[in-house]
Parts: sequence; structure tokens; C-alpha cells
Amino acid sequence: MSFYDKHVFFCVHQRDDGEDCCGNRNAQKARDYVKNKVKELGVSSRQNHIRINNTGCLDRCDEGPVIVVYPEGTWYTYVDETDLDEIIEEHLKNGRVVDRLKI
Repeated sequence: MSFYDKHVFFCVHQRDDGEDCCGNRNAQKARDYVKNKVKELGVSSRQNHIRINNTGCLDRCDEGPVIVVYPEGTWYTYVDETDLDEIIEEHLKNGRVVDRLKI
């Protein structure tokens, strides 16, 4: 069993050469939004053990921005806060994969 019920990794990698990457798509802002939102909703408490983290390149830049949720290993892309809210509500809170955002 994993220490966290859900461990969410946001690719925030920024390429120096200007190539497309999650960092160019406001990934850090999205990660900060989700971290604050789960804290505000109380789903990141010790009881729920939901952790939101930055990560370097996840090698899926062409599908980005991307996040991956463990322990399931579910990969998502997102466009805006509405998509992120849906991932929070459906997957993180209720354990249901958001198929329309899955990659």
C-alpha cells in the first residue's frame, strides 16, 4: 500500500531551447492552483493523504501539459481550471477516472 492515497505529479519542466514543454503551458500555475484547491477543500489532510508535487520532464510534451496520478498511474492532460476542478472532484475526491482528460 502506498503512503499516499493519491500522489499527483505535475510536469513543470521548462526547456531552455524554446521547444514545446509543459512549462510553456502554465504548468506551475496549474500545479499551484490544484495544491491550494485540495488544501482548501480539506482533501489533502493527513486522513486522505493526497500529495501534489512538481516533477521534471515526463517525456509526453506533445500531449501536454500533463499530470500523472498514482498509485493508479492515470495520465491526464488539461486546458484550464475547469479541467483541473473536474480531476480534483472526480478522481482525487471520488476515485473516478476522468476519461475525457485521460491520455
